[in-house]
Amino acid sequence: MLTREDVLNYGLSFPGTYKEAPFHDPNWQLVRVTENKKAFLWTYERDGYLNLNVKVDPEWRDFFRNAYESVIPGYHLNKEHWNTIIIDGTIPDSEIKKMIEESYRIITDSPTKRIYEAVKKIPKGKVATYRQIAKMAGNERMSRAVGNALHKNPEPDKIPCYKVVNSKGELASEFVFGGRDVQAKLLEADGIEVVNNKVDLNKYGMK
Repeated sequence: MLTREDVLNYGLSFPGTYKEAPFHDPNWQLVRVTENKKAFLWTYERDGYLNLNVKVDPEWRDFFRNAYESVIPGYHLNKEHWNTIIIDGTIPDSEIKKMIEESYRIITDSPTKRIYEAVKKIPKGKVATYRQIAKMAGNERMSRAVGNALHKNPEPDKIPCYKVVNSKGELASEFVFGGRDVQAKLLEADGIEVVNNKVDLNKYGMK
């Protein structure tokens, strides 16, 4: 059966994490994600057992509650999005680790990151529309979020946002890439023809 030390060490094995005891009470020890400061693993003793609070996808929330009597609605947290795992020896260690891993994945996930990863997948010599990128990132209705994310592109050398055009194949406003015709020049260097500030999606659009 996992001990608190085992659990905390497992939580800290994920990239960019740190331990904190935020309530001036050593009973409560959390593992947070450095980037956004959010906790994905809460540990504390209650009623003689070690308890863990983990974030859960609503799709799997009830599955774990029904599968194990020792998985209950989140104690002290939103019961729609959190489960509490009571470490009483009835749940396999592998399943506990699986739930902790899923909690970490949920906490570290962000639409912006998914958008950047989608843009990186545009093949050489091709462009994609804002809607295509939104769909690849998980929600085709967040085209505006795609535009905002690309406008704040932190790594233009690695995230080729110049390959994203609107639904008509039109290029972005000139200020986005630092000057007039910059996007057009980047596309042309990639073998994509630009005519009147526009790309032929039938020819160059990503399928």
